[in-house]
Amino acid sequence: MIDHIRKVKRISLREEFSEETRVESRPVNNLKKILDEALERLSETQRSLVLLKDYEGYSYEEIGRIMNLNESQVKVYLHRARVQLKEYLVKMENVI
Repeated sequence: MIDHIRKVKRISLREEFSEETRVESRPVNNLKKILDEALERLSETQRSLVLLKDYEGYSYEEIGRIMNLNESQVKVYLHRARVQLKEYLVKMENVI
């Protein structure tokens, strides 16, 4: 019975969408502005961690040495920063 219920609940994909569900593409300048605003909302430490890890590509150990933090602190602070970025970026007025 459970398998039958799961099968019935499956989502069917549509090839055509109504005009209401259409997503408009935004110009690159607007996206950069939104990302800059999101980064500005972070603390200086969080912003530095995000830029060092995601933009520069440093390892957690290297970031820890640069920022005078231990590796576990880097991971925690980076996770919290990413959560804040996500919360800001998924707001309806900022949807990318």
